[in-house]
Amino acid sequence: MNLKKRIIHESLRLFSLKGFLSTSIQDILSAAQTSKGGFYNHFKSKEDLFYQVLEEARKIWRERCLYRLDQEKDAVSKVKQLLKNFKHRYLIDSENFPGGCIFIKFAIELGDQRPHLSQEVHQGFTGLKAMIQRLLDEANDVGQFPNSISTGTVTNILFNGMLGASVSYNVNHSADDLTQSINSLIHYVDALKA
Repeated sequence: MNLKKRIIHESLRLFSLKGFLSTSIQDILSAAQTSKGGFYNHFKSKEDLFYQVLEEARKIWRERCLYRLDQEKDAVSKVKQLLKNFKHRYLIDSENFPGGCIFIKFAIELGDQRPHLSQEVHQGFTGLKAMIQRLLDEANDVGQFPNSISTGTVTNILFNGMLGASVSYNVNHSADDLTQSINSLIHYVDALKA
């Protein structure tokens, strides 16, 4: 791993644990085992680093959460696989995110302090909601839900359930609570098909 990647990786971990604002440049230098010169050779500022860390976090999220979705036979199965991946492949990733979901950490921390950075995080949330909505619309259109559903309402329930599971896991790191939360969302999706 080259120095730039190491700084991004260590910052990702630190931001997950402490947040962006509470992580100092010195914390990053120590974790990445580099100097100020090493840092500033690759990043103009801590904010520049934020954008690159956010892009890396998004890349990891896509790799983990969208894993094998294209192999699922229908839209409802894709939604359920997304939920399973979110739990098994993303939230419990302590190597990259030892403090839990970095997007939740950023959204809570940056909303009032750095709204322009918070807006960057919000774009990802908007994209996730749109994807869930699109899958539910597809399932509804082909009759996977016998009693046509309000896909907007179900999207909000699933999205907010995922956020709630993330917040809860960030706080207590309880695998049992996380399993119960995500399984409840999966059972809810199954109940819509009945």
